[in-house]
Amino acid sequence: MKIKINLSSILAQLLLLLFVIVWIAPTFGLFISSFRDKDQLAISGWWTSLITTEINEIYRTKGKNEQIKEDGIYIIKGNLFNNKDGKKVINFGITSKNINEFSVGTKAKLKDNSYITVYENGNYEWASENEFKKKKGRRIFVTVLSPPNFTLDNYKEVLFKEGLGQAFLNTIAVALPSTIIPLIICSFFSYALAWMKFFGRDILLAAIIASLVVPLQMSLIPILTIYNDLGALFGVAAKSFPGIWMAHTGFGLASTTFLLWNFLKSLPNEMMEAAKVDGATHYDVFMKIVLPLSIPAFASIFILQFLWVWNDLLVGLVFLDKHPSEIILTAKLKELLGSRGENWEILTTGAFISMTVPLFIFFSLQRYFIRGLIAGSVKG
Repeated sequence: MKIKINLSSILAQLLLLLFVIVWIAPTFGLFISSFRDKDQLAISGWWTSLITTEINEIYRTKGKNEQIKEDGIYIIKGNLFNNKDGKKVINFGITSKNINEFSVGTKAKLKDNSYITVYENGNYEWASENEFKKKKGRRIFVTVLSPPNFTLDNYKEVLFKEGLGQAFLNTIAVALPSTIIPLIICSFFSYALAWMKFFGRDILLAAIIASLVVPLQMSLIPILTIYNDLGALFGVAAKSFPGIWMAHTGFGLASTTFLLWNFLKSLPNEMMEAAKVDGATHYDVFMKIVLPLSIPAFASIFILQFLWVWNDLLVGLVFLDKHPSEIILTAKLKELLGSRGENWEILTTGAFISMTVPLFIFFSLQRYFIRGLIAGSVKG
């Protein structure tokens, strides 16, 4: 019995597997990195998270207030790690020029003729024949082997100290109305373009399609100027949640209308005609026939619009202030990075937090997603 091997099928499966790995690997890496210690994250990739890492660190000994006298020798003792981290010292130095000058257990002679010794577990002993005079301790440069360290400190810092939790709630308050409002408006509008005959329908549809090519950035400042004028006229703040809801609604109307129109016009004409013969109005047809049949299209457009609004930075910066009660998630992540790139280690945690809602929305509605995208390309 001969077994036929379909090379094209095998190749397709391998390419699909490669695509899945390429898509999942960064997400998995982001998840692992969000729990790693910031010091380890700064010097090694997430794929090294389960192995011991070699790190160069700087510590300071205790000062003169902690010295004791034993057999005529003044001694300062302590532990660099406070006996918590489980790290092991492999080398140490007393100057930044040669941080690996001494092995553990070796006496390092200082300029004031005192000696300092560092042991593998982080214990140190600083001894001198003369009394220590400096209030501050001595800097010690050590090379340590740090075991894998996973912690929730990054999440605590990002959510509570850095204010990302409030920005998360602000983004939900922006994204949901900015998705639902254009979906409601465009559902009626798209039905009218697909199934109602009126003067100028084709011209209106052409104008909608033409507006898709207009860059978003060209209209930001003019619209904000109009908002400011209206706000001054009615005595309300132009930069507010209702303002950004209307902005996102306006920017999403053209694409949402086009996608819905493309789906609705593919519905069977016989069904619409039969409903009209039975005396149904356009409203009845829309609510009782079109709406139930269009759930895949609505779900697909909901996902696309929600993801666009959730990941938006530009519109949020223009139409909202940076006050903690208004700042959105992407703007807050930008602030966490800082102007000079500091605190970039906690961005992995912030980025993973920002991914949770879009992933939940996508996987909740993904069974409708493909059906909604391809439905408009098939007639009947």
